[in-house]
Amino acid sequence: MKLRAITATRYVTPLREGGSLPAIVEADDAGMYVLKFRGAAQGAKVLIAELIVGELARAIGLAVPEIVLIELDADLARTEADPEIQQLIRASAGLNLALDYLPGSVTFNPIADSIEPRLASDIVWFDAYVSNVDRTARNANMLMWHKRLWLIDHGAALYFHHDWTSNRSKDRFNPIKDHILLRFAASLREADETLSVRLTPAIIRDVVERIPDAWLSVDSPFASTQDARSAYIQHLTRRLEGPRAFLEEAVRARSLLV
Repeated sequence: MKLRAITATRYVTPLREGGSLPAIVEADDAGMYVLKFRGAAQGAKVLIAELIVGELARAIGLAVPEIVLIELDADLARTEADPEIQQLIRASAGLNLALDYLPGSVTFNPIADSIEPRLASDIVWFDAYVSNVDRTARNANMLMWHKRLWLIDHGAALYFHHDWTSNRSKDRFNPIKDHILLRFAASLREADETLSVRLTPAIIRDVVERIPDAWLSVDSPFASTQDARSAYIQHLTRRLEGPRAFLEEAVRARSLLV
């Protein structure tokens, strides 16, 4: 299934919580979106991680705002007074990524917001699988909206693609010890039994095929975009092969908390 494609029509406001300076924009479908700029931080790889991880999370039943491809015109920079934002818009002209804006949502608070152990376990398992270093007390990257927990901001996941020379498919992922939901994740082995089967090779391939060729071509060590896609598919598929060291590491790390 392809992602919807839209065009940004108005830059509304920056979201200064993150280092990449995402922004709320209005699009030609009259919707509001959180736009992630291709010209920010580590560029296209962040957008690739957002797309892959967000769509895989959705495939296993976790709530993620709709992800769309969004065309950005450099001319939108003319109406912005901030030189940093002007530069960012111009550097990102072309195809970018955005998520549906959830108006009125609030950041997940583990003290005030309750969460079922199975949902917490599913999220911890999934974040260990995709090597997401950014779901901590410092950056929860989860929102409460309409009494449901939503996952956002996955650009820091899949960090293996910043260095294709290293094989991290069997990585234990030690940073899972800092996961904000780890102490609630009392059903990790049950989550593993279900989710490792639900994430089929066909689903992985379908998600990876949604990545625009233009993003895969940026600073790529591969001879073709298809070779790049194959590398992502191979990593994500091998990571599901047993024994799954990332599961054992998550179980071990939780045992030290309880």
